[in-house]
Amino acid sequence: MRIYMQTQTEATETPRFYQLSLQQDLLGGWTLYREWGQQGARSSLKREVYLDRDSALTAFENARDSQVKRGFRVVFSQGMDSPHAH
Repeated sequence: MRIYMQTQTEATETPRFYQLSLQQDLLGGWTLYREWGQQGARSSLKREVYLDRDSALTAFENARDSQVKRGFRVVFSQGMDSPHAH
């Protein structure tokens, strides 16, 4: 599952982005990837590993909700249930 979010900006500003991706590994664990930065510039990436789907999904949703509260809006989502911001 994946969510791509951006900030609303003025025409002269470059938007910031935040991307979340949740993937199951070959051993049944789950990895949450968080990538953020400014469009067209260097980005940062953080990886978190979870043993079960429920805890990984909770972390995914908490990260999404946190970024929505900071002013990001969901531009694109895909995956299991295509979770959108509440």
